Amino acid sequence: MSALPVVVAVVPEALFAEFFSADDAARLADAAARLGGSFVRVDALADAAPDEVRVVITSWGIGPFDAAVLARLPKLALVAHTGASVKAFATEELFDCGVLVTQAGAGMARSVAEVSLTFTLALLHRVPEMHNGLRAGGWYDAGVGAQHEILDAPIAVIGASRTGRAYLELVQALGARALLVDPTLDRAAASALGAELVTLDDALTRARIVAVHAPTLPETHHLIGRRELALMPDGAGLVNTARSWLVDENALIDEVRTGRLSAAIDVFDEEPFGAEHPLRSLPGVLLTPHRAAGTTEGRLRQGRIVADEIDDFAAGRPLAHAIDRAHLASMA
Repeated sequence: MSALPVVVAVVPEALFAEFFSADDAARLADAAARLGGSFVRVDALADAAPDEVRVVITSWGIGPFDAAVLARLPKLALVAHTGASVKAFATEELFDCGVLVTQAGAGMARSVAEVSLTFTLALLHRVPEMHNGLRAGGWYDAGVGAQHEILDAPIAVIGASRTGRAYLELVQALGARALLVDPTLDRAAASALGAELVTLDDALTRARIVAVHAPTLPETHHLIGRRELALMPDGAGLVNTARSWLVDENALIDEVRTGRLSAAIDVFDEEPFGAEHPLRSLPGVLLTPHRAAGTTEGRLRQGRIVADEIDDFAAGRPLAHAIDRAHLASMA
């Protein structure tokens, strides 16, 4: 009789192939064997033998591990998330049961930071206006406004998250002057990151590009609203690859519609949004469909982190990316 599954990946088949190389998938099977069972990928947790499951690998769309779910998983000891935020499923009951929780958000930081850098350069050089103007039949009459280099440009980074720090490294490598807004850091810590610690209002007033990388917390809802957008100088641009929660989308649309500001956005209040949404037609806007983290390398990095964590768990070693109850208050 084949061993019952003790490590279960509740991950769609196509997405599993994006996350896990053949070698890392084999590592999951090896870890399961060391835990006394087998590994299986399923579309739903009910498709496994829940009484024996010790490790569950999750992806986006997983439901909460509430009391009813946990009652069917008496041996559950670890939930390893292939994404970043665990708030959708990490319940109080999960932590009360002593289940370890880990995630692979570190694997996404470089991918998202590169898109943020791409957005930054595009806004500085007025690529959205020129691209949209040419598509509409124009040429130099597109009215693109002043173009700028990133060298010595004041760039504001709102939030020293993993992605925010990765973005900081990239813009600094190209010679930008980094302004950092993060209430959890002091000036020495910001300086160690190569940035000047400033208030939000100061950053918005001084920056040519404002890049948002803060977590989605109650106090960060519409952190950038009408008042804040009005502080940004004419010709400045806003980059958001974090969450739409952080920016008042309607206020941003109103500002961009006037031509005073430009924007590059990967995250939206409604996803997907309708064909008539104003963001689709505004000339100073660059849009991507919430795919900033979707690189081949980033996906495989996320899977590798999960495989590493499960390998360490099977060997009784500490986990490098563990999340405890206290982390939930300050993470996205």
